[in-house]
Amino acid sequence: MDDYHVIYGRGNRFGFHELNNVNYEIGVSWKLLSEFANVSLVDESVIYGREHEKEEIINFLLSDSDSDNQVPIISIVGLIGIGKTTLAQLVYNDHRIVEQYELKAWVYLSESFDVLRLAQTILKSIHCSPREFSNDLIMLQRELQHMLRGKKYLLVLDGVRNIDGKIWEQLLLLFKCGSSGSKMIVTTRDKEVASIMRSTRLLHLYQLEESDSWRIFVNHAFRGRNLFDFPNLESVIKKVAEKCGGLPLALKTLGNLLRIRFSKLEWDQILETDLWCLSEGENNINPVLRLSFFNLPSDLKRCFAYCSIFPKGYEFEKSELIKLWMTEDLLKCCGRDKSEQELGNEFFDHLVSISFFLSMPLWDGKYYMHDLVNDLANSVSGEFCFRIEGENVQDISERTRNIWCCLDLKDGDRKLEHIHKVTGLRSLMVEAQGYGDQRFKISTNVQHNLFSRLKYLRMLSFSGCNLLELSDEIRNLKLLRYLDLSYTDIVSLPNSICMLYNLQTLLLEECFKLTKLPSDIYKLVNLRYLNLKGTHIKKMPTKIGALDKLEMLSDFFVGKQRGFDIKQLGKLNQLQGRLQISGLENVKKTAHAVAANLEDKEHLEELSMSYDGWRKMNGSVTKADVSVLEALQPNKNLMRLTIKDYGGSSFPNWVGYRHLPNLVSLELLGCKFCSQLPPLGQFPFLEKLSISGCDGIETIGTEFCGYNASSVPFRSLVTLRFEQMSEWKEWLCLEGFPLLQELCIKHCPNWRLQFPRLIISVS
Repeated sequence: MDDYHVIYGRGNRFGFHELNNVNYEIGVSWKLLSEFANVSLVDESVIYGREHEKEEIINFLLSDSDSDNQVPIISIVGLIGIGKTTLAQLVYNDHRIVEQYELKAWVYLSESFDVLRLAQTILKSIHCSPREFSNDLIMLQRELQHMLRGKKYLLVLDGVRNIDGKIWEQLLLLFKCGSSGSKMIVTTRDKEVASIMRSTRLLHLYQLEESDSWRIFVNHAFRGRNLFDFPNLESVIKKVAEKCGGLPLALKTLGNLLRIRFSKLEWDQILETDLWCLSEGENNINPVLRLSFFNLPSDLKRCFAYCSIFPKGYEFEKSELIKLWMTEDLLKCCGRDKSEQELGNEFFDHLVSISFFLSMPLWDGKYYMHDLVNDLANSVSGEFCFRIEGENVQDISERTRNIWCCLDLKDGDRKLEHIHKVTGLRSLMVEAQGYGDQRFKISTNVQHNLFSRLKYLRMLSFSGCNLLELSDEIRNLKLLRYLDLSYTDIVSLPNSICMLYNLQTLLLEECFKLTKLPSDIYKLVNLRYLNLKGTHIKKMPTKIGALDKLEMLSDFFVGKQRGFDIKQLGKLNQLQGRLQISGLENVKKTAHAVAANLEDKEHLEELSMSYDGWRKMNGSVTKADVSVLEALQPNKNLMRLTIKDYGGSSFPNWVGYRHLPNLVSLELLGCKFCSQLPPLGQFPFLEKLSISGCDGIETIGTEFCGYNASSVPFRSLVTLRFEQMSEWKEWLCLEGFPLLQELCIKHCPNWRLQFPRLIISVS
């Protein structure tokens, strides 16, 4: 710790800062068809008309105000779409708040809020991990109290709608274990909710002033362009902005809609459309959002309407939604010279660009729909998509094709009886509410009724449900294309699942009790996506290499016996995205490694290669490790690489910029017997480098920068981490690192405190 404080002090003098926060940004680079131009990222740190409110909240959070009975709460109250969440995000990421609080957590509360889900989500946010936590409420309470005890924390509860006073009093007991100065921010539409939660202070948000509305609208409509280049639009800009009624969401959405239209005629048409005259109706559909929807291409309208199946606050990933669109053939009839995946990417990016999809705070790659946008999707989908919420189950139509439902012990069976009658159902997403013994169970009897009656299902999700086994009757769903069993306690899969010849997507993420796959899985000849992340599978089934249509295989486990070896990867050259290969200690022959054919897998972006870490403790490391890893050279298109617990004495020759010119991230973890690091300084795009547990390294010399280096070493590196390097003493690579922002040296007891000249160049 003494070394840490010395390093920290020196780092501060040279412009380093300790990084604890996660920055939040909305915006993407997108292109849809030929009419759209590239758009740069929007800087959401620039706010209009909320500067005073932001400072008021920050002053409250930095104050010493404390309550003997509960954690002080400031509630932001205002209309839907008024900017409550955006304001809270800006406060959450302000550097003054980052420095003030030891722990921060952000929780979005859906309408089906319960204590279990709240505790799980808070822990996810604290751990900065999307993984699922236990369904045992007592265990969760203990873990949460352990995390908060003695810590000064900030908790944001976003989108609180309905809350039971008694439940809230129970929750407050969990939060009392934090240290003095802990605070909460609540965003809600309802002043009564703020009262029930016993808020210390209320902050009301009102519609933006005319000048601020104009600035937001212009910022989105003329992004990257000079307003003075369009004098023909000057007279209508103010009129168009006024249509949004001072609502930030409406201003951004309308600005994005008009961004590609620069003729006065088009703007006048928007002003004069009859959609402004329509009543918002009982669904409270904002005219601006309705207008944006009607200006979408017809095939994109269908894709957006499908999203009404998601409940409010539902978090989804881009890849997940595109798979669902594919399952429903929503990308097939578009008549363009593009693959379904390419078209799905364009559609998704366009919905982001018009603010129909928003990035989740804290979670990279997660998205959600604003409640107003969710209402719009629900309105335009008609009776074809239906969410079973509250007592509306009797409103299901026989024409309904896509259903989301939340089942509990009280009336789960009754809801299922109504679902059974919709025999033409194509998509069913099931969520089980409650915890412990009070959680609805997807029993074999429940499955029997579903699988025997809903034979036209294409998509079925039991993700996160109380599911222990999958019935053999799953074979009845001959048309099934998408099956999600993630985050369940399922122990095994019936071999009858291998009769689902149309299955394209099988998701088993975090099924930690699952130890093997069915032996006949090779019969799923149309399988394209197989997610095994977080399972306890130790070897792949024989013949899995026959699944040559696989585009996503999250994990490959190398077994010891013949038929379970790494050669099975040989023909899987359509793999893309991320692949983790475990059990490389079981590869005994170099020829088998060559047969895995990694160099031909040109679509892979991320590769993790790991060995059994325990074998190094008992001396079972072999010389074959070096030749095997040398033969596992990836394709030059690879962008992220991790090598873990490698037992060789030297790194393979392909760990260099000539073989992997596109690498942006590299992790070398637990490679204890390597005495020298590979030449890494000449990677042109390397941004993140992490070296940990490499105990054989005593000196980091000039070879680290790259032999015969002709350019600035590490010219793109932003983050550099050295951890648990027990024998490391000297660092002699003194040049380069012009873009370095974060340097971490941790648990390196023998390192002689010295900084290369890179520090001087850091701003």
